[in-house]
Amino acid sequence: MIFDNLDRLPADFGNKRKEPTVKHHYRSNMMLNPLNLKHLNRMDENDADMITLNLEDAIAPSRKKEALHNIALFLSHMEHSNSFIIVRTNPLNEGGAEEISFLNDFAFDAIRVSKVKDQTEIAQVLTLLGSDKELHISMETKEAFDSLTTLRIDERFTTANIGILDLLTSLGLPQSLVSLGNPTVDYILSKFLVDAKTAGIHPISFMFQEYNDTQTFKAWCEKEKMMGFETKACMGPKQVEIANSIFSINKYEIERALHIKEAFETHSAQGINGFMDEKYGFIDEPIYRDSLLILNNI
Repeated sequence: MIFDNLDRLPADFGNKRKEPTVKHHYRSNMMLNPLNLKHLNRMDENDADMITLNLEDAIAPSRKKEALHNIALFLSHMEHSNSFIIVRTNPLNEGGAEEISFLNDFAFDAIRVSKVKDQTEIAQVLTLLGSDKELHISMETKEAFDSLTTLRIDERFTTANIGILDLLTSLGLPQSLVSLGNPTVDYILSKFLVDAKTAGIHPISFMFQEYNDTQTFKAWCEKEKMMGFETKACMGPKQVEIANSIFSINKYEIERALHIKEAFETHSAQGINGFMDEKYGFIDEPIYRDSLLILNNI
């Protein structure tokens, strides 16, 4: 915990700065409401690989300054967190620019900007954002969905989170389409994944709103892992536990990748880049590169 007693919080910001959190594999991205002090107080011991502190649509306009102050207060008194900490701001022209400028002096890992549409907004954020922080976006508009492959104008822009409900509204489609096996949603997720990967952006799949329906959430995670996603947005600890389990690289995958890496490198040293392996069949350079991809994500 960051504070021992939430009834007597410091009046002033602290001067503690957590070190940047760098992992090779992010499985879960949990949204936290910064008006909930108990949740904020456990940022330093959370099981989520990523934590997003949400200043946008879950916060009433009258309480956004309070939420922003809470984020700054807890960040400035936090020494360490295993989670990658993100602050989700409002759209730039709805207070987001001011929020970014205010937050730059505090220690966290990334800003996530909502309702981005084009390169101009990306450039504006990068101008405002401190050089030690990543830029993430919420992909919620039809404009961003159509042009995602062109939006990465700087290497600090690393990650896109698909906001499926807002995106459907932007496209003029009903939110009731969000169901397992719906072909339109399958297409949207596939296009988002491939476009993001093409641009060198890490794609995070959408948040499933029915928190207590863990079976359907699990089914979505299994489907998305099969599609190629590595990270799922989460509403709370129950979803984090499921996402962490499903999106983990299992022991079999690691053992197979290690075996292929060793076998290929041994044969390659002898000038042989394609051969039959007794355990895993034919191995060549593309299969070797896939094993490296798995091992690099451990």
